[in-house]
Amino acid sequence: MSSTLPNSPLTTYVLNTGDGVPGARMALSLHRLDSPLVIWNLVTVGTTDEDGRCPGLITTKAFTPGMYKMRFETGQYWESLGQNSFYPYVEIVFTITNPNERFHLPLLLSRFSYSTYRGS
Repeated sequence: MSSTLPNSPLTTYVLNTGDGVPGARMALSLHRLDSPLVIWNLVTVGTTDEDGRCPGLITTKAFTPGMYKMRFETGQYWESLGQNSFYPYVEIVFTITNPNERFHLPLLLSRFSYSTYRGS
């Protein structure tokens, strides 16, 4: 990503639970659903840093109510580590009703499982 938005209302963190380390250098993308057309529109792309975080996903102004999807390129991540994985990517779909709140979307990942939750 070209610029950092330190006050992004949406943050993420990737943890490689199999190795107990941050999921560094994982490509990801954020999409918003255009409900009338039922089409996912790309909002931004990014890559996690050495701490497994991807700051500056979306501005407060652009963060409007609606359905969003965050896609993590997990297959590429595991391949970069010389390992294979059952999941080529992980997509997490979520709904924002109050964009004035802050949302944290962690991905806890191993080669054959993943979990997530809504943090703040």
